[in-house]
Amino acid sequence: MSSHHGPLPEADCLVPDWPAPPGVHALCTTRAGGVSLPPYDSLNLGTHVGDNPAAVLTNRLRLHATVNAVAGGTRPVFLNQVHGDGVVHLDGNTPDGIDVDACLATAPGVVCTVMVADCLPVLLAHRSGQVVAAAHAGWRGLAGTGGQGVLESVFKRFEALAPNGKALTAIKIGASNSTPMLAQEMLAWLGPCIGPQAFEVGAEVRAAFCDSNPAMQSCFVPGGVARGKYLCDLAGLARLRLQALGVTHIHGNNSTPPWCTVTNASRFFSHRRDSGPLGASGRFAACIWRS
Repeated sequence: MSSHHGPLPEADCLVPDWPAPPGVHALCTTRAGGVSLPPYDSLNLGTHVGDNPAAVLTNRLRLHATVNAVAGGTRPVFLNQVHGDGVVHLDGNTPDGIDVDACLATAPGVVCTVMVADCLPVLLAHRSGQVVAAAHAGWRGLAGTGGQGVLESVFKRFEALAPNGKALTAIKIGASNSTPMLAQEMLAWLGPCIGPQAFEVGAEVRAAFCDSNPAMQSCFVPGGVARGKYLCDLAGLARLRLQALGVTHIHGNNSTPPWCTVTNASRFFSHRRDSGPLGASGRFAACIWRS
């Protein structure tokens, strides 16, 4: 066990296996390495789930110490996630608790952070290493409206930086439509989420994706006890959305069992698995920052 506010042991974190640009750092916590008592055991980072506030503070300080030890991350900025498509541009003074589901940063040391417990964390980095982002992609935020959800919102913010950001200027010059060129320079990492054998949804969820893009029908398999239910591949939907934006470098969660939050109870929190029988579930976090 780590010291009271010291860094988390390396084994307690998941480090993305992706070709991150120099100076870009990322990690995803698990449920291990904290001080929270059951059912929040042990590294719960959510303040809104009924856990002891002092325990959550200690856990967050451990995450703070970890990102600082890895490469000078200053402070993880925690959002108040609302299952929408809002994005905030973080700086060193951004407070916790802004009502959005994604964040990006251009300043060194500012740690983009999203919390999950079945929803999909998506980390993004431009190949220049000058811009990073994190998105909380539950099905509502991922679907959005008319095919425009949280990932599309993040890309709009990336694109808005292109005319003025030194790192992104080159990809804007001579391009009537910079989005495909921008996307080719993006790296994405998908973290753990509810897996395709565990995520049963209704027809309204399928319609939210497939009405705007019939190709997404491949991520829904008829199933479940009740008629009209489907098994949904959330990570697969995110991959299709990223590919539609032009992103080809997508790493991490490939929809296989090791990535499933529901079935890996010793490693990940799961709202769907635990909230019924245990009354609550903790939250783990995915973080990305530049040094």
